[in-house]
Amino acid sequence: MTEVPWLDDEEQRAWRAVMTMQDDLAEFLDRQMRNRDGLSKADYEVLVHLSEAPGGRLRSFRLGELLRWEKSRLSQHLGRMENRGLVIRERSLADQRGADVTISRRGTDLITAAAPRHVADVRAAFFDHLTAAELQTITTIAAKVKEGLAKLQP
Repeated sequence: MTEVPWLDDEEQRAWRAVMTMQDDLAEFLDRQMRNRDGLSKADYEVLVHLSEAPGGRLRSFRLGELLRWEKSRLSQHLGRMENRGLVIRERSLADQRGADVTISRRGTDLITAAAPRHVADVRAAFFDHLTAAELQTITTIAAKVKEGLAKLQP
């Protein structure tokens, strides 16, 4: 293996700034949602995908793909959400071997109330501090990093 050069001072500052920003944003948004709406980030993500799906229903494997979760994590989390009355799991109407996940009335009510507040938090914590040019720069950087990551995947 070839020797990898250490990050220089500017790269180190940039990397740590990105990591700290990401952690701080995630912590703030998670805390807001938990305290105000009683939802975790994971709950919110599940409910968003289901609320955007036709009929509020998705095949379990498709939901897992959208969330990028392993099957066991999805199953355990959906079980907890089902116990809280946020989702309903049932055999697929199209394929009896699979399962469908449907957002419940309670889940719909929670996401309908939480989503506008979450967007307000995202705006206040992130977008309100950026110019249009900075926003475009972040979008460009994110696309370049994502493209670079795709090239590193086997």
